[in-house]
Amino acid sequence: MDIERHGVTRRVLAAVCSVAVAAVLGACGKKEEQPATTDGTTSALERVVKIGHAGPLTGPIAHLGKDNENGVRLAIEEANAAGLVIGGEKIRFELISEDDEANPQKGTVVAQKLVDAKVAGVIGHLNSGTTIPASKIYHDAGIPQISPSATNVDYTHQGFKTAFRVMANDAQQGKVLGEYAVKKLGAKKIAVIDDRSAYGKGLADQFEAAAKTAGAQIITREFTDTTKTDFTAILTSIKGKRPDLIFYGGMDSQAGPMMKQIKNLGVRAIYLAGDGVQTTQFLTLAGPEGESAYASSPGVPLDKMPGGKEFAEKYQKRFNQPIQLYAPYAYDAMNAMIEAMKAADSVDPAKYLPALASIQYQGVTGLVQFDEKGDIKGGSISLYQVKNNKWEYLETVG
Repeated sequence: MDIERHGVTRRVLAAVCSVAVAAVLGACGKKEEQPATTDGTTSALERVVKIGHAGPLTGPIAHLGKDNENGVRLAIEEANAAGLVIGGEKIRFELISEDDEANPQKGTVVAQKLVDAKVAGVIGHLNSGTTIPASKIYHDAGIPQISPSATNVDYTHQGFKTAFRVMANDAQQGKVLGEYAVKKLGAKKIAVIDDRSAYGKGLADQFEAAAKTAGAQIITREFTDTTKTDFTAILTSIKGKRPDLIFYGGMDSQAGPMMKQIKNLGVRAIYLAGDGVQTTQFLTLAGPEGESAYASSPGVPLDKMPGGKEFAEKYQKRFNQPIQLYAPYAYDAMNAMIEAMKAADSVDPAKYLPALASIQYQGVTGLVQFDEKGDIKGGSISLYQVKNNKWEYLETVG
């Protein structure tokens, strides 16, 4: 049909299009009316509540970002299946997950994107380097943020009432690692390497201070960056100084190759690192050369968590893969946020934020409750060593 020669037909089409546009706009609204039930009554209105997640979903530590995302997704799916009613409305949570590429600049971009999407809360980011700059954007927008894995002290020490974390910070972890290196591993001369990220540098700083206090000598402090995988020059220099122990502040994607090069260069020193290394990915990347390495991780081992065994089983069933590292903390972070919404009977960030600050939620990892800065109360640190290509639990401190 030639619409240019039939004015009436054009008006009809315009009217049809108007109805169609109205229908589409209605579907994009905040509330979605449910269809009539079989007995003729109408079910409650359903309110879509957007929840943001951010972490590296591409790049060398994407396995950890996806692990966090899976933990949040599992909590949301369970909440939606439960049919929660908050503020008299049936709630359906919708996950909006953004890839920050573990890049601080990209982290602020995706944080603003989540704010613009009007999320009611954010679980993330994974890295301290992205979490800290993003936290100001969430704070200025009044949106609660819970990081399941950022451990740099500065994150919760900026005075932002919107910032929370569900695991011990680097002040606790660095102190435990420094004292463990000296008092348990007998290290007197220590070499320190970090990747210059907020996490790696922050943890190495805390470790160095604690090791010195415990009586050790820091014989050298070396730096790399998060893109490097060849550490031959650094390690050759360190070998000449004959350290008892090498401490690394950084992630598994670099620690694995570093461990191989340490063994291949014949450096005879104990290797110790933080939670970014205590992963199955480190075992894969380091291979047999990873044997005897030590690393810490906030909290207790999965099999000692109150709900660890059950969570591991349903995670494996849902995603057909084992937990990488932080998924239980991401799951607890999301559930703590939902519990705060239920306690406040509101999904409005301004109304449920006070409830989140005073929450006492028994999660998979333990009791989730925050101090005045937003740090988890009673955080503990566990030590592990690689034996037979597996991380073997040694002890928990704190």
